[in-house]
Amino acid sequence: MQSFVLLIWLAVCAAQDARQRRISNGLTFGAAALALIYLWATGTTWLGADAQQGLWAGVIALALTLPGYFMGRMGAADVKLMTAMGLATNGVFILCAFIGAGVASLLWLLIAPRVWLHMRQGLREHLRYMEPVASKKLPFAPFVLAGVLASIHWIH
Repeated sequence: MQSFVLLIWLAVCAAQDARQRRISNGLTFGAAALALIYLWATGTTWLGADAQQGLWAGVIALALTLPGYFMGRMGAADVKLMTAMGLATNGVFILCAFIGAGVASLLWLLIAPRVWLHMRQGLREHLRYMEPVASKKLPFAPFVLAGVLASIHWIH
């Protein structure tokens, strides 16, 4: 059940990022606050790992995302999203999500130029920030969701 709630939260973040190229602070800071409260109250992460593993996962998420943020390749919301997810899960989950996001974004960059022109105009407008040539900085959350979905068998 906890994995399902986490996936719903991540899907909402991904949808908002794909549509608006931003994720609200309520979703990111709110999830991080809830994850910290849950860690403190139960001594485990949302997915059942030890609190120490959740804290390390948060540190790993920061270590993986802050360089991209400082180089202008990731937004602050991406850093907050991954950190909140780290606090709610564990290090293996974060690593799989990050690697999966990288693979998903690479696949998107390879496939999207061919697929984009064949998509309905309304869908293209709805997901305009996902256009492969629009920017060097695509929304990250949809790729994180794809990475988590692709690796969920190994991380939980």
